[in-house]
Amino acid sequence: MVMGPSAGLILADLGADVIKIEPIDGDKTRILKGSGAGYFPMYNRNKRSMRLDLKTENGIKIAKSLISKSDILIENFRSGAMEKLGLGYEPLKKINSKLIYCSNKGFLTGPYSKRTALDEVAQMMGGLAYMTGPSGKPLRAGASVIDVMGGMFGVIAIMAAIEKRHETGEGQHVMSSLYESTVFLVGQHMAQYGVTGEPALPMPERVSAWAVYDVFSTLEDEKVFIGVVSDSQWKTFCTDFKFDDFIKDESLQKNNDRVKQRDKIIPIIQNRFSQMECDILLNKLEKSGLPFAPIKRPEDLSNDKHLLDSNGLVEVTLNDSKKIKLPAIPIEMSQDKFLLRKDIPKSGEHTNEILREVGYQESEISAFIKDGIVSTDKL
Repeated sequence: MVMGPSAGLILADLGADVIKIEPIDGDKTRILKGSGAGYFPMYNRNKRSMRLDLKTENGIKIAKSLISKSDILIENFRSGAMEKLGLGYEPLKKINSKLIYCSNKGFLTGPYSKRTALDEVAQMMGGLAYMTGPSGKPLRAGASVIDVMGGMFGVIAIMAAIEKRHETGEGQHVMSSLYESTVFLVGQHMAQYGVTGEPALPMPERVSAWAVYDVFSTLEDEKVFIGVVSDSQWKTFCTDFKFDDFIKDESLQKNNDRVKQRDKIIPIIQNRFSQMECDILLNKLEKSGLPFAPIKRPEDLSNDKHLLDSNGLVEVTLNDSKKIKLPAIPIEMSQDKFLLRKDIPKSGEHTNEILREVGYQESEISAFIKDGIVSTDKL
């Protein structure tokens, strides 16, 4: 629903011709409700859609025709599913030796590799949920960070395999996973334990490395994060906001000394900012060059000035013809952004044209449609 599609999205945004193979009755992700309602529109722009029954002999034959002419195959099934279909890497490399076959899985090869995984499963097993919530209350991150990160690592592996193919002329099987992606994310906490001998506390209870690294309330009870992460930033902060007593206090001039006195410092700062209007505080922080952030909600970002002015959002069309703005991939190359080339595809929208490109005749395509092997319904 997210991991494989996000890998395809990145490649599609970068310019690849990505064909999304949907089940014969359409991808069920298209009609998810609640927290899943945004999955399909977010991760499937710039792709073409084909509806194909992989449970039929002719459906597999069509899939192999496509694969024989493709550079890359991305699959996101549970372990063993592609092999049961006859679409595992070993048989496919015989019909396309240059194929780069990317498996997005729950786990890499090992004792857990046959388990079924989800983003939550990986976050719980991999220590991220423990680090996000308070003690005793593990909490998943507020977005599908592991699904997306697993997709990103899949793309990194694909790019490396393409470069290797330039040398050898051969493709290869690459894998990325949810569990190991999570473990990579919490590696800094594993390293902290190795360095200090003390387990990392969950984020709500952590001992900050800096004295000022907090969310503060303004006069309107708006929330603003401020970080002061060096001695020079401390001087700027105290000067710009006229914390004269802090400037005079010799015991507050070094970061580690300030950390010891957080209980004294933070209430004074909070009291000052609670009497300031949010816009005034933000303007002063902008001028100071200090790290800061107003606390925004996802729906606020559609009107973010920076994202709008920098083409950081792309406009796509939903099934009901409503247009919405969604994030572009967050990279630039020679100042170029990677924007919309193809809108979100209707289900099966490109089935016929893809079959023609592979070499099937109109009579064959008509027969496939009649037999229910392919579908061109545009849901």
